[in-house]
Amino acid sequence: MEDIEDLLIGGGGGGAPPGYRLPISAVGVKPKKKNKLKSNPDADDSSSGLFPTQNLLAPKIPGTQTIYVKTFGCSHNQSDSEYMAGQLSAFGYLLSENPEEADLWLINTCTVKSPSQSAMDTLITKCKNAKKPLVVAGCVPQGSRDLKELEGVSIVGVQQIDRVVEVVEETLKGHEVRLLNRKTLPALDLPKVRKNKFIEILPINVGCLGACTYCKTKHARGHLGSYTVDSLVNRVRTVINEGVREIWLSSEDTGAYGRDIGVNLPILLNAIVAELPPDASTMLRIGMTNPPFILEHLKEIANVLCHPCVYSFLHVPVQSGSDTILSAMNREYTVSEFRTVVDTLTELVPGMQVATDIICGFPGETDEDFCETINLIKEYKLPQVHISQFYPRPGTPAARMKKVPSAIVKKRSRELTSVFEAFTPYNGMEGRVERIWITEIAADGIHLVGHTKGYIQVLVIGHETMLGTSALVKITSVGRWSVFGEVIETIVTKHHKTTALEDMPIQAKVPPCSDAHETCACSVEPEACACGPESCCKGPVALDEKDDSSRNIPLPEEPKRKNLVEWLLRKRKSHAPKREERESPVVSERKQASAGGSMDEWGVVDRILVGGILISIFTIVGLLFHLGSTTLSSS
Repeated sequence: MEDIEDLLIGGGGGGAPPGYRLPISAVGVKPKKKNKLKSNPDADDSSSGLFPTQNLLAPKIPGTQTIYVKTFGCSHNQSDSEYMAGQLSAFGYLLSENPEEADLWLINTCTVKSPSQSAMDTLITKCKNAKKPLVVAGCVPQGSRDLKELEGVSIVGVQQIDRVVEVVEETLKGHEVRLLNRKTLPALDLPKVRKNKFIEILPINVGCLGACTYCKTKHARGHLGSYTVDSLVNRVRTVINEGVREIWLSSEDTGAYGRDIGVNLPILLNAIVAELPPDASTMLRIGMTNPPFILEHLKEIANVLCHPCVYSFLHVPVQSGSDTILSAMNREYTVSEFRTVVDTLTELVPGMQVATDIICGFPGETDEDFCETINLIKEYKLPQVHISQFYPRPGTPAARMKKVPSAIVKKRSRELTSVFEAFTPYNGMEGRVERIWITEIAADGIHLVGHTKGYIQVLVIGHETMLGTSALVKITSVGRWSVFGEVIETIVTKHHKTTALEDMPIQAKVPPCSDAHETCACSVEPEACACGPESCCKGPVALDEKDDSSRNIPLPEEPKRKNLVEWLLRKRKSHAPKREERESPVVSERKQASAGGSMDEWGVVDRILVGGILISIFTIVGLLFHLGSTTLSSS
């Protein structure tokens, strides 16, 4: 089936504004054909390979159905799913973690390696067998639109996520919709339902400038396309006001940011850092960057990493310790240049932590090449190493190269994993006092998950009310993937005292020795981009736990008004000029605290307002009493 493009009424135009629907006539659709076997009442619906349409065409109010969202892959994919879930939720659709109770499945896919695509194929088959309407999004349909598994299902391209509501609506009616053309970048201010309400995954660009011979993601995400500095800074301001405590900059290659629009990564980082609260209540984490694009900005990036509001952590994939293999991969850097990046950052940034990636068994890799990789990892003893086996992806140059025997690839992967797991990177931390930022609940339901400034995972015992806070902890013991701490003091901050997110539930628990929002393949198969994924290896993670992004998060509730007086006061304040912007944080905080305080703490205007209300009430009561007395006297 050819792509069905937008059919804009009257020509021209770019479709509906982000997050809004176009009329039915403005969306190209292909109605599902009825199964010819339906003339036989005993015919099996599953024989056609497509879900039946007769039930789907039953009248039902749009926006009342339940959607199951499943996400595979990197943090950029996770952000896309959050945007799609946000638009669906804003239009009235319910989000559910239970696929059985959903009216439609939305699967956001990853094309990096065979395991992730195999998992997608299995899920698609399960969905069809359950006769559920299906929409497939992400890199698989964008990069391989003619896959047999995608026949008969609706598709949303990676740059068409702002039109997911239209596609879902038409799919529920029994139509097949395909939106794959790359146009402008999706807006950053679309409605969003976050996997973790305290973490904002902020895509700063799509695509990349590389041409790695093994990477399929380039086929899907395309050439580099960067968001403007102003649009990203505005988004940062918004999410800080919404109560976000961590901002993750994400892309296929963070270091390449801005080269297509005349700016660079340091310019963006400095602009964002200037917006972060000075008390470090919101932290910034810089995403994966390949060596070629940060070599010329190493000192500037080091200065940003030293900032108290920025995690001293960077993911720099090396992929191999052999220059011969790096050349075959077309990685455009040498091992020496990777060393320069790591050595410079380690020297200039106190407590710097670096993560990297390794691909074992790339075509042409000899024992000598692999030995160089082993020696590189042993030399640096990096605390986080993402190890994966080579997977040939259809349509890539590496898929046509002579492969290393599978048994040898697996042996090398096991050997490198053993070397890496023998490291003890956190020894010596016992007894140290560290500030951590707490954002998640561990899978055991007992510990909370926080991170030091170097993004070392710290597990502490505490109440859920500590989520979204910062604390001083004393490190009591260390493990291979994380450390354990005891809370000494919770740090009180003065910024973003918002209520918009207070009633939203905490996200599903994460494994105590892993970061569920990043891929980790120290000892399991990862789902990250082998070309340089957003990954942070903190220990083994079950595939289902890492990739599960389906969720059921209600919309934030409106803050409750306690009484008429408080409601009037709030209405008055909401329409009053925003003088707080010109006041000091201390004055502003006192005014916020006074909103629910006693009568003695209210200002003069508040006293006058309340007094006027009381006088009015007494006057009305007096008039009623007087009228009653007059009526009785006259009778």
